[in-house]
Amino acid sequence: MSSDPEPGSDVDPEELDLTDAEEAALHDLQLGIEHVYRAYGDLLEFHHQLGHAMDRMADAEDALREADHEEWADALRDDHLPAGAVSDQWTFELVEEFSGSFLADLDAFETEVRDELAAGLDHVTERKQKRRLRERATRDDQSE
Repeated sequence: MSSDPEPGSDVDPEELDLTDAEEAALHDLQLGIEHVYRAYGDLLEFHHQLGHAMDRMADAEDALREADHEEWADALRDDHLPAGAVSDQWTFELVEEFSGSFLADLDAFETEVRDELAAGLDHVTERKQKRRLRERATRDDQSE
């Protein structure tokens, strides 16, 4: 495990040479990537939920056989359990495709923009806000 500092961790957000438009664009891009990660989490949840559903369907196949409904049990086994969730893809394939292409490409793009505009510093707007609020709190405490 490396003890190297995070990119941009030694950068003062107030000293960045960002225009208001650049800061706004960077902020929107970072919020966007956070929503993409949330969508990825939902995709993982879908993958897990469908996996649990298929486990229950396999149990139903066994129960149908025990109840002497071989035709329905065979239909579950042959038609439904091996079927893909979307366009014959299983959910693990959707997760792999999403994370390996769309998410990876977008993440690399966001990192490239952040490295170029903000020396790799993440959450520039929030860091500035944190500093302003803490300075205000200290200033208000001293005036009392």
